[in-house]
Amino acid sequence: MTPAAAMDYDELEDALRSGGPTTAAPREAVAGVLGEIASGERELRAVLHPLGFLCLPVVREGGRGVCVHLFDGAATAGRRPAESGVHAHSWELLSHVLYGHVSNVPVRVADPAPAPAPGPTHRVFEVHSTPDGTDELRPTRRLVRSEPGPEETSGGGETYTLAAGEFHSTVVKRGEPAATLVLGRTLPGRTDLFLGPLEGGGHRTVRRLCGAEDTRRTVRAALRRVHAGRPE
Repeated sequence: MTPAAAMDYDELEDALRSGGPTTAAPREAVAGVLGEIASGERELRAVLHPLGFLCLPVVREGGRGVCVHLFDGAATAGRRPAESGVHAHSWELLSHVLYGHVSNVPVRVADPAPAPAPGPTHRVFEVHSTPDGTDELRPTRRLVRSEPGPEETSGGGETYTLAAGEFHSTVVKRGEPAATLVLGRTLPGRTDLFLGPLEGGGHRTVRRLCGAEDTRRTVRAALRRVHAGRPE
C-alpha cells in the first residue's frame, strides 16, 4: 500500500504538469490513500460539498491543498450553469480525472451595458469559509450579466487547469460516476465568488461530514473504479 506521505504536493504537481506516463504516480498515490481510508487505517471522513460532490481533504499545507472529489453522476448532472453553481475560486486549480468524465463550463461575466441593452442577470456574492465548515455567502453591490461558453470535457487520465477568478460551473454525465485528484494553491488577496440571484440575500451553509462507515463504503467503490481505470 502506498504510504500517505507519498501525497506530496510538489511531486504531484510536477507529475501532472509533465503528463504522459508520470501521471501513473499520482494515480497510485490516490489508490494508496483510498485504500487506507477504506480499511480504516486512515481516519478521514468525506465532506458533502454544497456544489454536490463529496470531498476527501487529503493534504493541507497552509495555502496549498490536495483533495479527491467524488461525483455520483446525479448531483450536478444535466443542469444549466446557473443551476450548477457558477463560481470562481480564490485559488489556482490543477485537476486530474481519475475515472469518468468531468465537464467545465466557462462563464463570461461582465458589467451590464447601459439601457436599452439587456440588464444584469446575477449578483456577485463573496464566499467566506470558516474552519468548522461554515460557508457565509455575502451579497456584494456588483450586478453582472453572465453568458456560458462551450462545455469543456475531460476524461479519465486527462488533466485540466482553472485559473483563480475564472467563473465556471462543473457538471458530470448523468448516471456516470467520476472522480478527480485536485491540487489547489490559494492566491493572496483573492476571495471565493459565487453568482446568485439579483435580489438574493446573505445566508450560510454548513458542509456536512459523512459518517465513518458511509465514507469507507463510498471510498471502497471509488477505489474499485480507480483500479479498473488504471492504464496497463
